[in-house]
Amino acid sequence: MSAAEPRPIRFNAFAMNTVGHQSPGLWTHPRDESHRYTDPDYWIELARLLERGGFDSVFLADVLGVYDVFGSTPDAALRHAVQVPLNDPLVLVPLMASVTRHLGFGVTVALTYEPPYSFARRMSTLDHLTRGRIGWNIVTGYLDSAARNLGHAAQRAHDERYDLADEYLDVVYKLWELSWEDGAVRRDKAGRVFTDPAKVHPIAHRGEHYQVPGVHLCEPSPQRTPVLFQAGTSSRGRAFAGRHAECVFVSGPSTAVVRGYVDGLRDAAQAQGRARDDVLIYGQALIITAPTSAEAHAKHEDLKRHVDVEAALALLSGWTGVDFSRYPLDATIDYLDTQAGRTALASFSSADPTRRWTVGEAAAFIGLGGRGPVFVGDPAEIADQLIAWQDATGLDGFNLAYALAHETFRDVVDLVVPELRRRGRYRPEAEQEAAPATLRSRLFQRGDRLPDTHAGRRVRIDVPAEASAVAPSTTDTADTTDTTDLSQTSLTIPLTEPVA
Repeated sequence: MSAAEPRPIRFNAFAMNTVGHQSPGLWTHPRDESHRYTDPDYWIELARLLERGGFDSVFLADVLGVYDVFGSTPDAALRHAVQVPLNDPLVLVPLMASVTRHLGFGVTVALTYEPPYSFARRMSTLDHLTRGRIGWNIVTGYLDSAARNLGHAAQRAHDERYDLADEYLDVVYKLWELSWEDGAVRRDKAGRVFTDPAKVHPIAHRGEHYQVPGVHLCEPSPQRTPVLFQAGTSSRGRAFAGRHAECVFVSGPSTAVVRGYVDGLRDAAQAQGRARDDVLIYGQALIITAPTSAEAHAKHEDLKRHVDVEAALALLSGWTGVDFSRYPLDATIDYLDTQAGRTALASFSSADPTRRWTVGEAAAFIGLGGRGPVFVGDPAEIADQLIAWQDATGLDGFNLAYALAHETFRDVVDLVVPELRRRGRYRPEAEQEAAPATLRSRLFQRGDRLPDTHAGRRVRIDVPAEASAVAPSTTDTADTTDTTDLSQTSLTIPLTEPVA
């Protein structure tokens, strides 16, 4: 794209397999349908809606614990449906993929609690079933409640989690990119060879945290490595994103905060030998729109009446690791170094030079759409605000939260997307009729695989010259010849033994 051409605005949808996601209390609104989250039709309707609107993907958030920092109890989270009850995001993907052709799926999985070997198989399976439309939002976790329920006394320290993650990524890269060569799968019925063993290699990984000796269980999927999403913007998180992330989600209440994140992330990618635009950056936002400006602002006032302050503080406490039940609403938020989500706290404290937030102001702010801006107005006004934010921050697009399911996204698709297209600032409608492509190809227009400059293409395994993935095992015994005559031997298989 030339410098004179306007930059397109990209949309992701930010969702979660739960009732109350980023707008605590809004489930009580009479028009909200998030209580239907256990109904498969709810997710099918969302998938079709986002496909119609030309969204890049739906980003499915997840946590593995409850928000129990506020008041040192999960009561507020349970009472107000603050991301609990919560179901598995991955199982939604085949359901939504079956009714779409282009929509991508970014799924959140905390690597701290997932063995890389089995996780690699799960993602390869989803990449196959979506025909190459799967992405992985790489998270290390931030809730102590998750760590405790998964067998740990507490979560690892913030930077230590990223050290673990770097090795984890090396393991899954070896499985996805190197274990199976191109052409390993022959499907040769006449020759009775499905896979050429000489082209499948054990990864022989022995590291500080993981030992994975064997081969990947899956044949290469359309993308091999899923599109890599990430959301951390702490100093350690930026370094990690610079090496690994292809898409990054950022959240901040002002253009000054978000601009700092964007510049830092692009600098980090460049420091790893990548181009600055090798990373697509999406800023979290909420759009409240209607056919007229007056209707949009009336809708905004109506939605604000359903925000629950206690629920918002329970959410903010979980994000930051700070128990905000201990502070009055007029207390000023100052930066505290915690082992939870450092970025969430920093965006409301010293990282924002334009203002000092009180606890009550932060709760009211995240009550609608989380930690991003709220854009209110008719379609033309919304387009103006989106373009202004993109120009001021350097964002590639927006990760859109919702206030009401599925009304908020429907308004964006029916009202805002046509306005952006009229201005030449959104994917043309003709592209929705194009042949299906993998998510990576659709995002970057340069093929299905990771580029050569990416860390995932730089890992190596030691492949012996004539080794085979199914080479027989050996022992130290000098003579291993078995001369037993089995012709008269009766073999008994206990029925209580597992057969698979």
